[in-house]
Amino acid sequence: MARIIEITDLSAPGLEAYTQLTHAQLRNRLEPERGIFIAESAKVIACALKAGCRPLSALMERNHLAAFLACLPAGYEQLPVYTADREVLERLTGYQVTRGMLCAMRRPVQPDVAELCRSARRIAVLEDITDATNVGAIFRSAAALGMDGVLVTPCCCDPLYRRAVRVSMGTVFQIPWARIGEDPSQWPQPGLSHLRTLGFRTVAMALGDDSIPIDDPVLAREEKLAIVLGTEGDGLSPRTIAGCDYTARIPMLHGVDSLNVAAAGAVIFWQLRAGR
Repeated sequence: MARIIEITDLSAPGLEAYTQLTHAQLRNRLEPERGIFIAESAKVIACALKAGCRPLSALMERNHLAAFLACLPAGYEQLPVYTADREVLERLTGYQVTRGMLCAMRRPVQPDVAELCRSARRIAVLEDITDATNVGAIFRSAAALGMDGVLVTPCCCDPLYRRAVRVSMGTVFQIPWARIGEDPSQWPQPGLSHLRTLGFRTVAMALGDDSIPIDDPVLAREEKLAIVLGTEGDGLSPRTIAGCDYTARIPMLHGVDSLNVAAAGAVIFWQLRAGR
């Protein structure tokens, strides 16, 4: 049984992760082993717990206590669980708590790029995608549609941002991911070259006169393929496109030039999944 703590105001000790710290402060890039992320909703929290993420505290409406305690692993009898009515929680956090439940957790240790790629045949690479909703949706599609892992470039939205985690429906804990470089100067080079040394051919998803359709047999024949998706609006940088082995596009009808990056990712992952 965890420690149930009734709260009524913003000054209650232990609530800083939910009410005062920015995402950058929670992430704690200088000391990743001390970083925190916020999981939101019972399903997402359950996925994180199943993946071995360590809870530090929880915040929820009273009527969700039983469901949370039922999925809490043994060994967390002293875990502080703060609870209040919905109206109090909205005043505390400044937003409506999705499905009435939040959990502050220690950030898991991510694999390095070489480790992630060792047994992978298909990986998605997200270049500078800044919208958390898109990042979460891409992770969900990548997990569901045959990708073996996801790499995010230095300027990409953190996959453990609260909204990205929620939109992913917890798949950020089910599919391995890593950051390919910690500084913007490390992408697209030497990042693309590193992928090549790991045995991957790279395909830039971009419009262009020299692009090939994603159902071109040459892409399906590649043993190891890294699919590079670009930021909302501008797409991939010219340097990235020039550095990739292929440039590919989704064939479109009715004069439509492109899809939202998350929708495009789902189409591409299905078409280019390994062993298709």
